[in-house]
Amino acid sequence: MTRLWWQDPFRMFQTNLREIDAGLDVEEVLDYLVEFGADTWLLSVGGILSNYPTDLDFQTRNPYLTRRSSGDLVGDAVKAAGRRGIRVMGRMDFSKIDHRRAEQHPDWCFVDAAGHPQVYNGLTSVCPSGDYYQVKLFEVLDEVLDRYPVDGFFCNWMSFNEVDYSRVYRGVCHCLSCHRRYAEYAPGEPLPEGKGSPGYRTWQRFAREVLADLTGRIREHLARRRPEAPLVLGDQADIVFHEANNAVGRPLWHHRTSEHVSAAKTYRPEVPVLTNSVGFVDMPYRLAGEEPQHFAQYLVQAIARGANPSTYIMGTPADNPYECLQVAGELTRFHRDHHEVYRDLVPAAGTLLVRPDAFEPGAVREFQGLYLALLQRHVPFDVLPEERLGEADLGRYRTVVLPDLGPLAPGIAPVLDAYCVAGGAVVTTGNSGVVADEIQLQCLPASRRLASHDTEEATRSLHLRSEHGIVPVVGAFHLVEPSADAEVGLHALSRAPYGPPEKCYGHLELDHPGQLRTSYGPGRAVMLPWTIGRAYRDVGLTAHRDIVVDAVLWAGGPQVTTGLPEQVEIVVGRSAAGQVIHLLNRSGDADQRFAEPVPIVPSWLALPEPAEHVEALRAGVRRPVVDGRVELPQIGLFEVLVVR
Repeated sequence: MTRLWWQDPFRMFQTNLREIDAGLDVEEVLDYLVEFGADTWLLSVGGILSNYPTDLDFQTRNPYLTRRSSGDLVGDAVKAAGRRGIRVMGRMDFSKIDHRRAEQHPDWCFVDAAGHPQVYNGLTSVCPSGDYYQVKLFEVLDEVLDRYPVDGFFCNWMSFNEVDYSRVYRGVCHCLSCHRRYAEYAPGEPLPEGKGSPGYRTWQRFAREVLADLTGRIREHLARRRPEAPLVLGDQADIVFHEANNAVGRPLWHHRTSEHVSAAKTYRPEVPVLTNSVGFVDMPYRLAGEEPQHFAQYLVQAIARGANPSTYIMGTPADNPYECLQVAGELTRFHRDHHEVYRDLVPAAGTLLVRPDAFEPGAVREFQGLYLALLQRHVPFDVLPEERLGEADLGRYRTVVLPDLGPLAPGIAPVLDAYCVAGGAVVTTGNSGVVADEIQLQCLPASRRLASHDTEEATRSLHLRSEHGIVPVVGAFHLVEPSADAEVGLHALSRAPYGPPEKCYGHLELDHPGQLRTSYGPGRAVMLPWTIGRAYRDVGLTAHRDIVVDAVLWAGGPQVTTGLPEQVEIVVGRSAAGQVIHLLNRSGDADQRFAEPVPIVPSWLALPEPAEHVEALRAGVRRPVVDGRVELPQIGLFEVLVVR
């Protein structure tokens, strides 16, 4: 089978053009891209505004195309890029139409529960259920494909626009197409108005399926018309898209890029991922360049997990020379210069951390706490979305960690039990795999749930006794009845007054365990029926971290033995070059920002597999492997080890 261009590593640069940029100097931009290290240009082509002379009456020609002698920016760019060996992908945005066309086709448009359209800066949002997306989109693609040998397409903001550019929540679309489709999807259920409405979770599944179906149809259409032109979109597309960005007012999760890339590559390791990294602070502040150390993390986390790097700016490089573009170019050229190392780079960790679908604040913090615990104790792991748990190859992993997932979807419990019977290990926290008093997973060492303490007041002053000392319970604690063969520990101490000091006594040890573990055939299972990840995220006690990581290690999750400090993240992968280990210096992770990382002094690392030598690509040195260990050079922002 012919290998398509996008199945090899590539590097993209996106110019998100304003209408006034239609007269840009194509050769000048291409000169910049070549020097930058990019080999693919994501260019604004059509949708809200067509940067080519469209003949479709429902599309709007960019009026500034008159500044070009050809009247055709897309045609000029494709021809010039072809001469330079640069690929051009078309950025399309079908999320909005102008006022005239919204008046002509109100059936295409988003309508909220009160019957109001969603209008922003004179443009009206359209609905993926309507014919603009379902029919007219394909006419636009055909017109572009008939005229230009473009190398792929990206559809921006292809979603049910619950939130507008000002982050105002607009709710669920109530257009007639949505009413009809939802009635077929969930007979008898009313269309919810928004997040707080009954049935919202059902609508979320409906919305995902509408978009997945549309994505699949676009893929099939492009495959028939131009097989070498991939679709960049969600996790069902030819190339999975992730935008790495910042936002004023949003709490910073320092590992967001790594988490999202890992989730995509774990689900479908063979499918390319594109991390489009935003060069400015936020859309309202698009003239302000991102902090260089922050931007560097986008690209480093992306390539470490196997994604293709992309840099995204507003306008042209000449108009917006953001300070972060210097480090962006350096990292893009590093990726270019080590093409073979990044070819077919796939995850190769031994531990799988499942990301909850129900991203409520408590679930988020449980997941993030376990994420940090594993990272800091040098237990390499991959991330998998909960909704993909029944589709992924769990046999690649020695341990699967389920962070407070609640009831499992139908069919998932037998998959996990079979995985455990085959020799795998399952570690659960909180109420993962529990419905009322029923334990869904047969492998878990408990027969039923007896009760739950799941409010702040119910867990206040609740402690567990452990070998790491007495630790507090934060979030929820579930009382379970151990199975006959369960090994139990971390017994709870009864609650007692916590004020005034004169009354602070009376904690008694109870029979309620905070940890249960057992063997299940050749496999193992550990149950931590409390939100230990949330406790670590919120309180930061290393005792919490060490309890959960020790449980993962007992279950079989492999740990890297090294002299490196906890501030170095270890990402294990495998590519055409062999085993690849990225060492990411996280010492610059600071409150709501990334500072310049402190250099990590030379150290050592034990390799999990026999090897003769290791190449440290950033340092440009080759080191022998002696007794299974390799001496490491000083680490700045990151280091990449290729094990030969």
